Amino acid sequence: MTRTPPAPTVASPALSVSGLRRAFRDRVAVDGVDLVVEPESFTGLLGPNGAGKSTLIGCAVGLDRPDAGSSKVLGLDVWTQPLDARRLLGVLPDNLALPEHLSGSELLGYWGRLHGMTPDTVDARANDLLQLLELDGSVSRTLVRDYSTGMRKKIGIAVALIHAPRVLVLDEPFEAVDPLSAIAIRGILEQFVAAGGSVVMSSHSMLLVEHLCDAVAIMVAGRIVRTASMADVVSEGTLEEAFISAAGRTQDDGNRELSWLT
Repeated sequence: MTRTPPAPTVASPALSVSGLRRAFRDRVAVDGVDLVVEPESFTGLLGPNGAGKSTLIGCAVGLDRPDAGSSKVLGLDVWTQPLDARRLLGVLPDNLALPEHLSGSELLGYWGRLHGMTPDTVDARANDLLQLLELDGSVSRTLVRDYSTGMRKKIGIAVALIHAPRVLVLDEPFEAVDPLSAIAIRGILEQFVAAGGSVVMSSHSMLLVEHLCDAVAIMVAGRIVRTASMADVVSEGTLEEAFISAAGRTQDDGNRELSWLT
């Protein structure tokens, strides 16, 4: 039987990262990051390639131990209370490793049982998720090793959701996903937040973040250089303009010509 984690206090942020640092030899990927994600919010994490977003996510959810700092999920420390904190978390990490010789339905059944769910509950939720993400029917019996990149992303989202977490942390959840499935995923995430959950999502799509998120955090060179509500950002211009400014760039940086192309 699953042990119920201690109830978070009303004032606890959904996710609270303090002084998080992670270095790989002489390269600092995450450099003393502080970030607070409010309950019932949808936060977009933006940054150039190599900014440290995936490393930050891995450290924040307990997949990679930081060199310094702490991370809490609804007041529960990810490293000192790992089981309790992770019961509240649903995670889609970068380069998700999955059991290759299970089918999609078997994988969800296995994952649900690891969380102590009853077989009937697991089967009902798995069927709902597989149908909504168009991984049902004959596809549900296809082994994960034979999944396309988009299918792997979708089954990873289903794994993150199967135990009904309180906080979702998703690294590029829409990457390689077809448009119809993207619509379904957006609906799931919007429903999740409306029901009281919180989402942190990294993405390179400005339009997607602007449409879905009510808060944004911009990361550059291992540091969070700006956090703001989406309302504040768009009141100043576009999200793209805010991102370019926070990254220390200008619009002209993207307009350089390659003379040898003409």
